[in-house]
Amino acid sequence: MIFAPRSWPSSPGFATTTLIFPATVRQYRNVKLTVVGCSPAWPNPGRAHSGYLLAHNSGRLLVDCGPGVLSRLREEEAWPHVDAIAITHMHIDHYGDLAAWLWGQLHVPAPSASAPKLWLPPGGRDDLYHLASRFHEVFEIEEYADATPFETAGFTVSPVRVAHYTQPTWGFRIEADGKIAAFSADTGPTPALAELASGADVFLCEATLGEVEPGPRGHLTAGEAEEAAAGARRLLLVHRPAELATPNGLELAYDGLELQL
Repeated sequence: MIFAPRSWPSSPGFATTTLIFPATVRQYRNVKLTVVGCSPAWPNPGRAHSGYLLAHNSGRLLVDCGPGVLSRLREEEAWPHVDAIAITHMHIDHYGDLAAWLWGQLHVPAPSASAPKLWLPPGGRDDLYHLASRFHEVFEIEEYADATPFETAGFTVSPVRVAHYTQPTWGFRIEADGKIAAFSADTGPTPALAELASGADVFLCEATLGEVEPGPRGHLTAGEAEEAAAGARRLLLVHRPAELATPNGLELAYDGLELQL
C-alpha cells in the first residue's frame, strides 16, 4: 500500500517524495527525516535556513530552527507538533526562528501544540535571550554537554564538538530503533567528522565552500565533505549555496526532501 504525504505546494522545489509502508502499519516503523531547510548563512532563492525534522513512533525532533523553518512547518500543520528542538550552535541562521516560535506560542489563539523542549549548546542561554527575554515562559530549556548523550523525543542525541571558527559548535549523531542520522553542523575540517559519520545511515554534511578558505577554518568544500563522510552509508550535502555547482557523483539535499531510514 502506498501513502503519499501531503506536499507543500506553495513552495517551488519543496515537494515531498512518496513513502511506502506495509499494509498493516499505519505509522513510521523506523525513522523519517525531512529536510525543512538547508540554506547556507544567506538564503538560497525561495528556501529556508537550517532545519531538519526527525520523526518516529515515539516523537518528533527538530534539529536547528533557522529563519524560514517555522513558516515551512506551518504549511504542513496549522501549528507544528514537535516534541523537542536541538540547536547545534548559536549562529542566527541556525536558531533565528526560535523567536518566531516564541511569539507564536504566546499570541496564536489556542495553538494546537505546546512548545517543544529546547536543547541549547553549552552557554547558549545568553545568546537566546539576546533575541527575546520571554523564552522561559513557554519553553523548557536545557543545555546539553559536550560528548554527553541525552534522550529527547524518543531519540538519543550524541553531541560532538566540531570546528566552526571561534563559535562553539556541535555536530549530532541521532539514533532511534537502530537507525542513525548524523549532522555535521557548520564546521571546518576536523577528526570529529569521521566520528560523526561512522556507521551512520545518512550523514548531512555542510559544503559551503567552492574552494578552501584561507586562515581559520569554519566551513568545508564538497570534496572535504565527501572525504569526511567515508564511514557513512549515504552523504547528503547541505548548507550549499545555489551559486555553486554540485560535483558529479555527490548528492545535494533540498528543502522538502524526505527519507525513510
